[in-house]
This record gives sequence, structure tokens and C-alpha cells, in this order.
Amino acid sequence: MKIIILGAGQVGSSVAESLVSEANDITMVDVDSKRLALLQDRFDLRAVVGNASHPSVLVNAGAYDADMVLAVTGHDETNLVACKLAATLFNTPTKIARIRSAEYLAHSEIFSTQNFCVDFAICPEQILTEYIEKLVEFPEALQVLDFAAGRVRLVAVRALKGGALVGQQLQQLRKHVPNVDTRVAAIFRKDRPIIPEGNTVIEDEDEVFFIAAAEDIRTVMRELRSMDKPVKHVMIAGGGKIGKRLGETLEKDYQVRIIEHNYQVSERLAGELSNTLVLHGDATDEKLLESENVAEMDMFCALTNDDENNIMSALLAKRMGAHKVIALINRSAYVDLVQGSRIDIAISPAQVTIGSLLAYVRHGDVAAVHSLRRGAAEALELVAHGDAKSSNVVGRKIENIKLPKGATIGAIVRGLPKSEGIFGENLIAEQEKILRKSDSSIRVIIAHHDTIIEQEDHVILFVVNRKMIREVEKLFQVNVGFL
Repeated sequence: MKIIILGAGQVGSSVAESLVSEANDITMVDVDSKRLALLQDRFDLRAVVGNASHPSVLVNAGAYDADMVLAVTGHDETNLVACKLAATLFNTPTKIARIRSAEYLAHSEIFSTQNFCVDFAICPEQILTEYIEKLVEFPEALQVLDFAAGRVRLVAVRALKGGALVGQQLQQLRKHVPNVDTRVAAIFRKDRPIIPEGNTVIEDEDEVFFIAAAEDIRTVMRELRSMDKPVKHVMIAGGGKIGKRLGETLEKDYQVRIIEHNYQVSERLAGELSNTLVLHGDATDEKLLESENVAEMDMFCALTNDDENNIMSALLAKRMGAHKVIALINRSAYVDLVQGSRIDIAISPAQVTIGSLLAYVRHGDVAAVHSLRRGAAEALELVAHGDAKSSNVVGRKIENIKLPKGATIGAIVRGLPKSEGIFGENLIAEQEKILRKSDSSIRVIIAHHDTIIEQEDHVILFVVNRKMIREVEKLFQVNVGFL
């Protein structure tokens, strides 16, 4: 696939790294020639220096025969104009825009074919907010990922001594939770993947990924570790776009405090947030944290734009008694360094966001993609098409499907309505509305060896190594001649 990525920032660079490794033809466009040179040294891609909203720059980037334009610069207006040009001048099939402003997102008609011709709009700040919100809801989890508009969840937890299943074989799980159907999709032990079998023994400190219907998640988690007390008090360091969004989301159900170093921003936040205490100060100030009772915080979220400040404030909050700390870290090298240290969870914004983009790049009918373990693994929701003659999966038992080693089918969602004709940032909201109307016809089936995949099933897979993605996609492609 020939893809033009407009913007070589954190999001654009991460997407490029992911797509280059999958044999796509990538061209990067940015005004910063030094940044592009660094990317060219690291990856096999073409670089064009220039303004992404200029037609001549798009021509130089190869827009006339591009399959997709990913407009992910830091400026909404540039991204919107680039998508409009891609549609009107170059007839590019797929246009995706990164949109940060709530003003634009509130008016979905902006993205229509009559206006800026954006097929899919993504808001990284909103994606991150929802991601962190789930971690607050499930404080024991390392990751909580939704499929089928929340019908199914894939959850990563660290197994701890004291959990009912720790030291026991996986086959005991059914005896411990006889009324809940679940499946362990993968186990990572000391950063090495283990393909789960019935006789696999869960050990202390294992990172366990399991899949279950959303309503059964807490029941399964109790078997792997002792449950933390529910979160009540949340402190947020940084009142930027993400900090503000998170405060707005959480203040309805939690007691929230935001620390913001910029006086004007903190004043504005205080006026815009109705039930959040906004403090002007430095989140790395030990005296400030002590005076604001950081030791009583169930969750401390460091969400400033500065990696070092986030790391330092999270470490300080943890040392002073905060129960769980989360740090937002842009530099991937830093994420790998601090993950699993005194910082409970290190979040890479680019890796969280990338799944929303990959769903439109993958071959075949892909409903959702989630990046796992800082991009090393991936979870996909693929739609099975065809019949027993034209498909390698439809009409077959899971035990008879030739999955690549390291790929696991975790669950199947049957009866989901199609979302054809829904575009822009309204896609998820419209799909959820349809799902609510057709509750009774939707079934969540946890995959077992004798489960048979049917036509139009949504199949949720866990892949421990991203290099296997292409093989999985080929497996789900329909043979030529199927109509």
C-alpha cells in the first residue's frame, strides 16, 4: 500500500515505524528537514520537506497514486486542508486526519464529502483520556482494551502472590470461576511470551492477558491477584488538553485535583471544571504534594508535556505514598526504562493512538486494532467473510485453523451489525447506537478448540509478535471469486 504520512512528530513517526516494517511504501512530509533526515536514517522511507497543505508538496510526495493520506501534523487546519486537497485534486481513496480541537469534533458535518472530505478523524487526546479512564476504573490492570464497542474486553494484569490461580495450572481457571467463560490469550514472563496451554502454571509477576465479556472482567481478575480498593481520590499533574479532558471525565465520579504550573491555564481550568480542585504549582514540588495529601491519592496521573517532569513527579508521588502512579512518556526509550519500576504504568501516547490508525491500514476487514506491550504485540478484531469453500476460517473449528505460531483466537462476537456508510469521528458513536438497539441478537463466544467460526463473525485475536500480522491477515482474506 502506498501511504503518505503528513507530520513527522511522535504520532507520525510511530505510525511510520509500524507500517514500514509491514512492507508498505511510505512517504513522510514535514517542514523539519532534520527530523526527516533522522527518520530516513532509521527507516526505509521517502522524505519530502514542505508544508503538508501545499498542493506542490503533495505532488512531490506522490499523491496522484497514493492509496492513503494520514494527516497527523500538530495543526488541525493543515490536516483538514490536506485531506480536502487529497480528495479534490488527487482522488485519494482514504483520508485520515488528526483533529485535536473539540470545536471541530463537535460538528461532524465538517468532515463530510461536501466539506473537508475526511473519511476518519482521530483525536489522540480523547483516545488517551478514555485509555486512562479505564485504568482508573480497573486500578489492578496494566491495560484494558475494548472490542465490539465494549462487549468484550482484553485485560492485562500482573499476577501477584496471594491470587487464587498463582502457582496453579490454567486448566484450574474453570473450576475457580465455573459460571464465567474466559480465556488467557497470552502470558509474558520476564518479557518473554508464553503460549498458554492447559498445563501452563501462572507464576508470581507474570503479565497475564485474558479476554472475557465486559461484565465478567472483575470476577476473573480476582483469581489472578488480590483486588485493590476502588479509586476515589485522583491527582492529575498537568492541565493541558489531556489533563483537562481527564478531569472533565472523572470529576462526576471521583474526587479530582489538578496541579498546573501555568497561572493563566490554572485560572481558566478553575472556571471550566465544575467539581475539580485546580492548584497552581509545580507537581515536582515535594512541599506542595505533601500539603495536598498526595499520600491519600489512590491514583496519581502525570500528564504534562515534559517527559522528565512526568517521571520525576510520578516517582516522587509514589515515594510519598500515592497508591498507584501513571506517567505519560513520549520517548519510547524512556517508556521501556521505567515500565515496571516504581512507576506502575508508563504510557506512550503514540502507541495508544496508533491502533486507531492501523485499523484502516490493515488488509482485510479489520474492525479494531490495539497495540500491546509498547508495540511488541497486537490485538485485532477481524471480520470473517466468505464460506467454507472461499475462506480459510469460515465453517472451521478453531483447532483446524492454521494460525501462525504465537497467534491466539480469544473470542468471537456474533450478530454485530455492519457500520457501512458511517464516516468521520462519528463512526464509533453511531456503531454503539446501533449495538444498543440490537442487544438481544449479539452473542459473545469465548473461543475454545471446537468453536466453529461463522460468516460475518468478529474474531478477536492476540498476536505476540507483530511480524505475524501479515500471515494472520492473509488467513482471513477471501479467495478470488467470492461475491
